[in-house]
Amino acid sequence: MTSPFLIAATAASLAFAQPAADRPADVLMVAAADCSEAARQVVADTGGELLSAQPRNGVCVVTVLVPGKGNARPRKITVRVPMQ
Repeated sequence: MTSPFLIAATAASLAFAQPAADRPADVLMVAAADCSEAARQVVADTGGELLSAQPRNGVCVVTVLVPGKGNARPRKITVRVPMQ
């Protein structure tokens, strides 16, 4: 099941995309797919909850909320993953 946060992050990144006439159709789709996979991997590696995943300058910026250990507060972690 796809995370609602991942869907929201993808939709937000698409909202500011260039009009279709100004760019090849597959460019944006590849970026969204790469950030989706990067987000899944970061969530799996950290055991956290996805807050956002955004493509920026050839890098996916993924932010997750990681549970604290014991009684510690959760912490926000931002990971930059190169797009492939």
